[in-house]
Amino acid sequence: MRWMQNLSSSKRLALGALGLVLLGASGKAFGQTLGATTAVSNADNAWMLVSSALVLMMSGPGLALFYGGLVRKKNILGTMMQTFAMMAVITVLWAFVSYSLAFGVGNAFIGGFHNVFLHGVPADRPITEYATTIPGQTFMVYQLMFAIITPALITGAFAERMKFSAMLVFMILWALLVYSPMAHMVWGIGGLLNASLGGKFPCLDFAGGTVVHVTSGVSALVTCLYLGKRLGYPQKAMPPHSVVLSFVGACLLWVGWFGFNAGSALAAGGLATSAFVNTHFGAAAAAIGWLAAEWIRNGKPSALGGISGSVAGLVAITPASGFVTPMGALWIGLIAGVFCFFMVVKVKNIFGYDDSLDAFGVHGAGGTLGAILTGLFANSGIQAIFGAGKPTGFFEGNHHQIVNQLVGVAIAWTISIVGTLIILFVVDKLIGLRVSEDDEREGLDISQHGEEGYDFENA
Repeated sequence: MRWMQNLSSSKRLALGALGLVLLGASGKAFGQTLGATTAVSNADNAWMLVSSALVLMMSGPGLALFYGGLVRKKNILGTMMQTFAMMAVITVLWAFVSYSLAFGVGNAFIGGFHNVFLHGVPADRPITEYATTIPGQTFMVYQLMFAIITPALITGAFAERMKFSAMLVFMILWALLVYSPMAHMVWGIGGLLNASLGGKFPCLDFAGGTVVHVTSGVSALVTCLYLGKRLGYPQKAMPPHSVVLSFVGACLLWVGWFGFNAGSALAAGGLATSAFVNTHFGAAAAAIGWLAAEWIRNGKPSALGGISGSVAGLVAITPASGFVTPMGALWIGLIAGVFCFFMVVKVKNIFGYDDSLDAFGVHGAGGTLGAILTGLFANSGIQAIFGAGKPTGFFEGNHHQIVNQLVGVAIAWTISIVGTLIILFVVDKLIGLRVSEDDEREGLDISQHGEEGYDFENA
């Protein structure tokens, strides 16, 4: 730069100062641009990807083993395949259209088609309406795991008697017509029940009490009533063929549930910690409650009772996990353990319906109870979702919240009953729902898949 050498020292100093100012300004602008493209928190994103994997683990192997052990051995593969099929089929459906219907911009009841084929769902930046520190695709795939396990839960009610082909068609239609609208109403932009985005009836559902458990549990009851009882039920005993498999599956569900609930904080912060603690406390208290009730009634606590109680507690604490204190979680779990035991042991026998693996008694009843108890125990000290200084739950002074919770439960029950009945009727008329009597006697493994779960002759 020869021209600079001809300048006086004072002019060179002035130019140097101007250069520093310009460099600082451009550096600031560069920093702002960099910040805009790196608003994603690596820590939050890592936690959410791990949580997504944990929730998927709840389906396979967790639920697959839990349900697989509870059926007769001639139906283990058929039962496990139903859960596995959801992992594949619902994933493709979610990418095509279900995500858009659940979380796309629409009306108060259903999303739109703006995000079909995942259009506008970025991998490098957030969708700020849902989460500000994780990529849009991380949020999308996390929610996918919920969409997978929810219909898989229904399979426990019709275990050992529905055709595999009918199950596939039923679940695809159910995911579109029941799950997607309910997810949008509770969690979607502009949803009728969305508590964080100004829904008309703000229903507190942190991780899926109404969206997952009430819808699946109530739909399970409708399905088992529509299909009718298994051959020989209840005259013929149909005990689980392997409580050991169910035990392992239940423990995997317990561990995976930390991703289910604590992951619903959508960040690796204090709210995730609160949900994590509450999840564990609720499951533990419910296991004790179920075992105590069983011990009093039968004189012995069973392994099956213990794991059933823990799952009931996990179900009930799900909507409350991000809203209650640890002591509130203990109360919710204890009440749920006793209540779900009563539903499975007493109510089921009184009415005589064949809910094969107690999907309604645990998920439908437990989810309904949990949603209502959330309205009682929610505490603004855990999450002031209605604003600083405003009470959240009934015991804190927000008495109207119980009404909102009941509205959410009523909508979930209604859409589940009506939607499931319509879908069952259509599928039954088109291809038939139930396997033949000969196929049912032979078992789903052979009749639906041409293989056996256990081959003792060639072992």
